Amino acid sequence: MRAFLGIVLTVWLTSMVSQPAFAEKRVALVIGNSAYQNVARLGNPANDAAAITETLKGAGFDLVETRRDLKTSEMRRALRDFSDRARDADVAVVYYAGHGIEVDGTNYLVPVDAVLERDIDIYDEAFALDRILVTIEPAKQLRLVILDACRDNPFAKTMKRTIGSRAVGRGLAKVEPNSPNTLIAFASKAGSTASDGDSKNSPFTAALVRHIAKPGLDLRKAFGFVRDDVHVRDAVVEALLHDNNAGVRQDAGQ
Repeated sequence: MRAFLGIVLTVWLTSMVSQPAFAEKRVALVIGNSAYQNVARLGNPANDAAAITETLKGAGFDLVETRRDLKTSEMRRALRDFSDRARDADVAVVYYAGHGIEVDGTNYLVPVDAVLERDIDIYDEAFALDRILVTIEPAKQLRLVILDACRDNPFAKTMKRTIGSRAVGRGLAKVEPNSPNTLIAFASKAGSTASDGDSKNSPFTAALVRHIAKPGLDLRKAFGFVRDDVHVRDAVVEALLHDNNAGVRQDAGQ
């Protein structure tokens, strides 16, 4: 039974972005946050979101929702609405480009209107990765979160610490999904930052566009190629795959 589940999982990974051999409903939410209001603007997330949107649409996704420069209330609504889209989907993808912060081992995605004057403001002004995972949890077969969100924390220098022991990390923390058939891909290894890039797209997203839509390519191998392309030490892609039923776990960052 375990071997059978592993074969099925491989089929899902192979057909996630290429045309599937059988009817599947595939939906995606693509977010690019560039126009930050209280810290320096990021140059590439809006371009990155456009490139991923084009890639997923070209791969035949049934629905690709693209949102840019989301404020806190707008991001909350986008996630809530997409949860409804994922409810009857087989495959659900969330791609996020923008600022991400790790606080006490928890990763947060930062809307463009965040102020983050104090460390505890992260709980009100940003969205924990778990919130993203809950959004795509209804998908029946495969859930994928792609985070190009490991740039330097621009809030660190001004953020007041309310408790000295509360740790605000560099980069994002490594996590292992609790839900089956869930994949999380990071633009950098745990505790390090990734470049926004000097060209139109970040190095991570540029590599994603080159590889994830190749027909017939196992998604784990695709992320391996992404890792090889993004060869700078501080921008190594990590992907975690955890299948509770099949006992399958893949870490493409090792």
